[in-house]
Amino acid sequence: MALLAVLWIVAALSIIATGITRTLRQEGRAITLARQEVEAQALGDAAIQIALQALRANQQPLARAILVDIGYRGVVMQVQLMPLNGLIDINTASQPLLQRLFAVAGGLAPDAAQALAQTVMQVRQQRDARGGPQRFEAEEDLLRVPGIDYDLYARLAGLLTADLRGSGRVNPLAAPVEVLTVLAGGDAAQAAQIAAARDAGQAGVDTSALDGSLLETSASRRLRVQARVPLADGGFMRVSRSVDLDARTPDGAPWLTFRTAAGLEPVNRNNP
Repeated sequence: MALLAVLWIVAALSIIATGITRTLRQEGRAITLARQEVEAQALGDAAIQIALQALRANQQPLARAILVDIGYRGVVMQVQLMPLNGLIDINTASQPLLQRLFAVAGGLAPDAAQALAQTVMQVRQQRDARGGPQRFEAEEDLLRVPGIDYDLYARLAGLLTADLRGSGRVNPLAAPVEVLTVLAGGDAAQAAQIAAARDAGQAGVDTSALDGSLLETSASRRLRVQARVPLADGGFMRVSRSVDLDARTPDGAPWLTFRTAAGLEPVNRNNP
């Protein structure tokens, strides 16, 4: 009986030790990942600052999206600088543009897309406490519009901005391919062709396949700058900053950062 009791005690201690070891390993991995994410975000911020300094030195507004490679502390990162007028502004976009957004990017039927666009317009026409027109302070505010759930919002989020005071039209030279697809009425091949010609630096990009009433080509001093930082596991972290090049901050910084975001890009482990 004594021997049996000793064996049970040894088995229990082994189970406890195995559990503690596994927990410590999991905590160690979590700490390592957290440290990598913090370091990646710091590297992304550094790359964004370097890119903005170079842009600021040129003293020229940006009229098209550009990609640059920035090296910092031995890490090469791809940085995209995109004028915000390449996105669809939910505060000023016209009803036809909103309707096309909901139909093409949101996947809604034409009647549902039209009804939802009208609802957004009605929400914008409401008055705030000061008597001014209602504004969406952030893209996430679309979730308070009746008929927009999170799944629909998630399909639209990367195409939107709420930070412009412009015409409500879109600059195709700055627009991501998903926005170009909306402007092309869902013709993804045409959108990809325009994006390829633009990104190759081609002069006089043909945008005749897009709805001209929804377009503008003006430069913008408000930008979204995104750094793609490589991680040790083969994935990437995307660090994004929305900045106003004309605004000044109390500390004298040459631009104002008014929105920040960071997120992990999934690792593609599929073998070719």
